[in-house]
Amino acid sequence: MNKRAITGLIKHGDFIVLDLLCLQVSFLVSYWINVEFANPYAVYRYRFQALALFAGQLLVVLFSNNYHGILRRAWFDEVISVVSYTIEMFVIALVYLFAIHWISEASRLQFGVTAVVFAGLDLLLRQVNKVRLHRRETVRQHKRSLVLVTSKELASKTMESLRRSGAYQDYFIWSVVLMDGGKQYGEVVDGIPAMPMDGTAITDITHGWVDEVFILQPDNMPFPVQFVDDLMEMGLTVSYAVAGTHGAGFSVTDTGKIGPYAVLTSTIRDASMGQLMIKRLFDILGGLVGCILTGLIFLIVGPIIYAKSPGPIFFAQQRVGLNGKRFTMYKFRSMYLDAEERKAALASRNRVGDGLMFKVDNDPRIIGSEKRKRNGKPGGIGHFIRRYSIDEFPQFLNVLRGEMSLVGTRPPTLDEWERYDMAHRVRMSIKPGITGLWQVSGRSKITDFEQVVRLDREYIENWNLGLDIKILLKTVVVVIGGRGAL
Repeated sequence: MNKRAITGLIKHGDFIVLDLLCLQVSFLVSYWINVEFANPYAVYRYRFQALALFAGQLLVVLFSNNYHGILRRAWFDEVISVVSYTIEMFVIALVYLFAIHWISEASRLQFGVTAVVFAGLDLLLRQVNKVRLHRRETVRQHKRSLVLVTSKELASKTMESLRRSGAYQDYFIWSVVLMDGGKQYGEVVDGIPAMPMDGTAITDITHGWVDEVFILQPDNMPFPVQFVDDLMEMGLTVSYAVAGTHGAGFSVTDTGKIGPYAVLTSTIRDASMGQLMIKRLFDILGGLVGCILTGLIFLIVGPIIYAKSPGPIFFAQQRVGLNGKRFTMYKFRSMYLDAEERKAALASRNRVGDGLMFKVDNDPRIIGSEKRKRNGKPGGIGHFIRRYSIDEFPQFLNVLRGEMSLVGTRPPTLDEWERYDMAHRVRMSIKPGITGLWQVSGRSKITDFEQVVRLDREYIENWNLGLDIKILLKTVVVVIGGRGAL
């Protein structure tokens, strides 16, 4: 799924908030210097001045271009920008006060000192925030993984252009696919692993962490139609330079830029920033409620788990999330401590073929599996917490951390991920979820993995907030009824 790029004011919201706070702090400091160490907002005259400055600042924020390219500005350019910002803001405030015949009531000294303090403090805070962002963005965990597809001749030039444009603040190049790479494998272009455009490249992309593929089409080469078809089959977001799309039959869902390059983007499902923000808000609210419930459940279930199988109450496991990014998923432990070691011995009993998921009837690794009800079915604590999905509750922490969503696709284990083919990878084109369409369509009764993929793809292609709410409501009904679990 493609997340449309954050643009304009939203992208630089942290700088805007800093500027807004900086103005009020500067006004407060100016009052302490000029008048007294007290609250200036308690005095009507000064409170009105502060409101006039705030209104002027909002107009500058909304209608000036002050934040454009802020992360790439040199020190001197930032000084000019801050001074310009300050002058515009104070001129607007003064013109407004003059227009309402209130200029004589305003303290010119208060305005002057506030302007000087604001300019110096704002310049300092902007630079500190830039350092913070640059340090954070040097860590790959906070960037989008990009595969560059182009020719040998253009590869180095393209990466240099991306660096100069500041695109490396948002992306890191995971690998380069060379359209004219021949049969050589393992080449390096500017320190980045490179590979020819063949089946091996598709295999590597299938099992790698790839958020987006950027195709810069050389003029002297045909457009890689089959290669892009394979990428779209995986559910990946594919952006290609406008000049390289002549004759291509792929649906375009968005336009934008990657560094200095104008691109068209194709993806299995396009989502606006507003939609994703609302979904994230639902996740945060649901995650908070879920974490509180998890704490209460822990007080009851934790001691029982420990009594039946001494050891950790929680189970942590590496899973594969959005676009192949790995994370640690948490559960209440419902299996004995040696469950992973015993998994290989149970492979022949797996109800899902090809090892793409693991489902075993009457799994002996589950805590209390030796206990039987009168009807002969397992009746231990492990089966109880799995039947009613109690083991899933700690994943609300993953939701709060942004690694999972309330609704999505189930994240595969590392060994399952390695068995995926192109068509299966589409499941990870969105953030994994605690519940999803296939879970409420049968849960563990579905043993055909291809059916799971079809349901997940259906969810991705038709995703909207209403569908998420519908799935959440169905999940409550399914879990309370304990239908289709285990």
